[in-house]
Amino acid sequence: MKYKPIDNKLFINNRKKFSKNLQNSSLCLINSNYEYLKSGDQGFGFKQNVDLFYLTGIDQAETILLLFPNFYNKTYHEVLFIKYTSVEISLWEGNKLTLDEAKLKSGIETVLWISDFDNILASLVNYAYNIYLNTNENDRNQAGLIDGNLKFITEIKQKYPLHNFLRAAPIFKQLRAIKSETEVDLIITACNITKDAFNKVLKCVKPNITEYEIEAEIIYEFIKQRATGHAYSPIIASGKNACILHYNDNNQICKDGDVILMDFGAEYANYNADLSRSIPVNGKFTKRQKNVYKSVLNVMNEAKKMLVAGTVWSQYQEEVGKIMTHELINLNLLTKHDVEKQDPKMPAYKKYFMHGTSHHLGLDVHDLASRCQPFAVGNILTCEPGIYILEENLGIRLENNILITEDGPLDLMANIPIEIDEIETLMNAKI
Repeated sequence: MKYKPIDNKLFINNRKKFSKNLQNSSLCLINSNYEYLKSGDQGFGFKQNVDLFYLTGIDQAETILLLFPNFYNKTYHEVLFIKYTSVEISLWEGNKLTLDEAKLKSGIETVLWISDFDNILASLVNYAYNIYLNTNENDRNQAGLIDGNLKFITEIKQKYPLHNFLRAAPIFKQLRAIKSETEVDLIITACNITKDAFNKVLKCVKPNITEYEIEAEIIYEFIKQRATGHAYSPIIASGKNACILHYNDNNQICKDGDVILMDFGAEYANYNADLSRSIPVNGKFTKRQKNVYKSVLNVMNEAKKMLVAGTVWSQYQEEVGKIMTHELINLNLLTKHDVEKQDPKMPAYKKYFMHGTSHHLGLDVHDLASRCQPFAVGNILTCEPGIYILEENLGIRLENNILITEDGPLDLMANIPIEIDEIETLMNAKI
């Protein structure tokens, strides 16, 4: 991988915390993601199962982690199985981890080839009452998308049908939401790479540049700084395209007088940044664009203050909605009468601000966490209000990543330009 080595203490500590949450006499199996066929003999780029990465730091396919923390033989408390490699395999496929390299990365003492998995599991499994298995329980998971791990789960259940099977995902949901110091540092690295890409964009945007040219500048900076690539499909949406929330065609010409809404972030060591900025194509906002921008920035600044330990998600969104409603009235997009007659289940502000204000961020862009739990110290959340005025071909969204600390919210993107004067000055500076 492109990123620098990570201290294996991160993964050792993650396994300790995870294992403490397993019931007695329990064995846990976490499988890597599969490699998928793209076309012909070409595969899609590999993306690791982030739960496996969270526990091991291993970033290659054909990997299985076995945890059996209270087994009588300590050798099998943690067992890592990896794909076999040799000089010949390396010649054709590139470097794969050796047993010693996997041991160093993960901090796991017992590392074996994956060909040993079936025999080792068969020798251990009858000493366990419970088997924990893992599926994708992210509540933002799109219905209909198949989890490749279902094949692995089905095979294990068929081989050992009388065991009690339990879900590992609730444990990950509890643990992954609270970021360690090392995880925060990795996300800050992703944020800083994203910052440099945005500053690069500010220098190149001008009338008649294409959205894909901007996208190209971003990915150049990402790869140059060891990022894996985009944390998600980037949105480079100029003019009316900015009113399409998940626009990513990125193939239109940016016209003089329009605003470009950009939503992108770097992925570094599987940890993600998530930035939104809206900038004028010609380097100068119009009066109307400025007013809308200021309203979005006001909402963002007020919303950030509420990202503290103990805040309840639903109440937070409700309060943000009140602030947004006030701004929309000031912009003459809503009237007080609109608000008085609104349906409480569908507030009037949602016509112009139809998505949530925040989501957890980490190994997933929409990171695994419970919406029923109050915000806690160690959470990292986005803060991303927006106003989308289709009749004016204007969409503005601003987004930073916020760490909740004991002293309150800490903006991890505070060093990325966001004020109107700063944006205009940088865009019009002579190179």
